[in-house]
Amino acid sequence: MNDVPAALQFEKEDLLGKVVSVDTSRVTIDVSNSVLLTRIGIGNLIAIRGSTEREFLIAITERVTRSLRDDLPTELPIGEEDILLEAVPTDLVRGALVGTFRTVDGEKKNTFKRGADSFPQIDRECYVIEAGNLQRFMSTLGAEYPENERLKLGSFVADRTADAIASGDKFFQRHAAILGSTGSGKSYAVALILERASKLKYPNILVFDMHGEYAPLADPAKKGFATRVRIAGPGDLEKPSDDVLFLPYWLLNRDEMLSMIVDRSDQNAPNQASRFTHHVRSLKEQTLKVENQLEVAKTFTVDSPIPYSIDDLVKLLEKDNTDKAMRADGKGEKVGEWEGKLTRFLSRLDTKLSDRRYGFMFSPPAQALSYDWLASQLVRLLGANGGHGIKIIDFSEVPSDVLPVVTGTLARLLYDIQFWMVQERRTPVTLLCDEAHLYLPVRDDADAVQRQALGAFERIAKEGRKYGFSLLVVSQRPSDVSKTILSQCNNFLSLRLTNETDQGVIKRLMPDSLSGLTSILPLLDTGEALMLGDAVLLPSRIKLDMPAIAPDSATRDFWREWGSQAPSEDAIRQAVERLRSQTRAAG
Repeated sequence: MNDVPAALQFEKEDLLGKVVSVDTSRVTIDVSNSVLLTRIGIGNLIAIRGSTEREFLIAITERVTRSLRDDLPTELPIGEEDILLEAVPTDLVRGALVGTFRTVDGEKKNTFKRGADSFPQIDRECYVIEAGNLQRFMSTLGAEYPENERLKLGSFVADRTADAIASGDKFFQRHAAILGSTGSGKSYAVALILERASKLKYPNILVFDMHGEYAPLADPAKKGFATRVRIAGPGDLEKPSDDVLFLPYWLLNRDEMLSMIVDRSDQNAPNQASRFTHHVRSLKEQTLKVENQLEVAKTFTVDSPIPYSIDDLVKLLEKDNTDKAMRADGKGEKVGEWEGKLTRFLSRLDTKLSDRRYGFMFSPPAQALSYDWLASQLVRLLGANGGHGIKIIDFSEVPSDVLPVVTGTLARLLYDIQFWMVQERRTPVTLLCDEAHLYLPVRDDADAVQRQALGAFERIAKEGRKYGFSLLVVSQRPSDVSKTILSQCNNFLSLRLTNETDQGVIKRLMPDSLSGLTSILPLLDTGEALMLGDAVLLPSRIKLDMPAIAPDSATRDFWREWGSQAPSEDAIRQAVERLRSQTRAAG
């Protein structure tokens, strides 16, 4: 270890200038080397001499300026009474302090840590980190992570020879977000991270796939490493295949169910909610007695996921809606307590029951009403699954109006299982929420259905880390995603963002000292990203590796295809039949 050379070795020609101004997070450098100034760009690294010869404070360049001032010439002319002032440049570089580098730190050499142990002193020498110094410095980043913690994302744009390594533990355990405009390489970044995780023995990641674009990752013909299940579509109700997943109505808690069926503006809404709650609880209690689950019957609630018959519920509600009441004097009948007050509720419920698009919820197979069905499905979703612990759940056939309830119900159910699991036997789980803006909107813009989903995901964002449950949020419009959820993310992989509002979201989530880095977001190339957060020692611009299996999200070559490929009339006719049948299997 003693033979390891210092990673930063500066010569006189590397001297940029000296410190002239310092605040709590930024430093201003008076540049004396105008040749170096022309090579400095935003994002370059600068080393500032620390309190000892072995210590450097590291800053990221935020601003480079040159201004002219009038001053006396360096050589005064002899014998002339009038001396003309000449324009003298003042070159300044402003940088954000990000960490401390030590060539020797106890028994260790070439260590970098986030944060500055001390502030730069005025007149301290400042050096540009480039060439060999840059290569050696970049190579030290992530080198201290043990092999079983390293998550390789790509290479540094500043030095393509150095691997960009993040801490896999910190990336997943503290929530993360992958953000980028359409066509920036966001889906490829997701596929890359899933591919890296698949190399582990027991990864446990559930991907909420909104458009079916990650199906290739589960394709055996492409040596896929994941398991794929689909939320049942209308074509799956008669003979569901093994890869189909149903989410029966009885998994929904009271509020989730009522958000879909009750019209809160209806004057009878309280009555409808009351009778629904009463009957659901009694039907669940009846199931427990039939199954001889007497201990559970003592403590269950109306929200407990216990099977019951939706047909029996409808019969009880219809009886309430039509039953008369006896007059107090026993002479004839009068209007019943609930008579006519549940008509609209029953009508809305019947609409959902008869709509085949909702078959995954209201028309599950008979075995989905058995008491043991839930445990078997959750073992399927949370188990090791024969080494295919990454599960891709395809939501592409779920109606958009009920998508928030479905995603929220599944997320809540998975989290509840993790919450109630014995701590010693609990293994970590991550939910990867693709296209999060579709079902995790800003709360002020959410309707009653969307708020139910938000409640489940926001609870996970706030409390999940304690129970080994994390979120990986993926979106092309971060400004449309719940601020509560994004604010809980401690790691960001931000690809190109061209929208100023979206850039502002990232800027607000970053520490003030690093907010200037967001200026490069619209300039990033496809497949480039700004990596920020606890998982990396240094905020860095990186070039992501390409995944071995590409997702079905490649941008189409409009101009080339218009020049070579005619529209298929058969494909159009088949699409018409698929539209009519609401299933991709038709035609």
